[in-house]
Amino acid sequence: MSTGTVTIAPLRHEDVPRCAEIEHELFAGDDPWTEDAFRSELDHGNFYVGAYVGGALVGYAGLGLTDFESSVHTIAVTAAYQGGGVGKTLLRTLLAKADEAGLPVFLEVRTDNVPAITLYLAHGFEHLGLRRRYYQPSGADAYTMGRPANRD
Repeated sequence: MSTGTVTIAPLRHEDVPRCAEIEHELFAGDDPWTEDAFRSELDHGNFYVGAYVGGALVGYAGLGLTDFESSVHTIAVTAAYQGGGVGKTLLRTLLAKADEAGLPVFLEVRTDNVPAITLYLAHGFEHLGLRRRYYQPSGADAYTMGRPANRD
């Protein structure tokens, strides 16, 4: 894990090329998001934040919200910053937004992504189901997980 103070702030359009680079580094085998996909998410008003160290983007996370539920669209942290709490901070930022709206949160996660599953379980998510061959083109399975609305 690299060192440096991590700042969470709204994801900016100028971050889109770096987001696409991170996607290709982390998710090359599973149809990584394109710059257009990120632009579309930002343009449609979804809640996206970036994790910055010294102005450099080291991670990002996105949440879609409707009137009745929210869904984690993505959480990604560069390899150099994994394991140091950046992903946890990004997730907590998304959950705070969902809690503010009083909405349950849903997500899909690769069944072999033990660190992410452990993080989600520690934050009140539970397994709801299995989606076979969810990730393409690798064909990896995904768990669907959910967390009830937290209205406290």
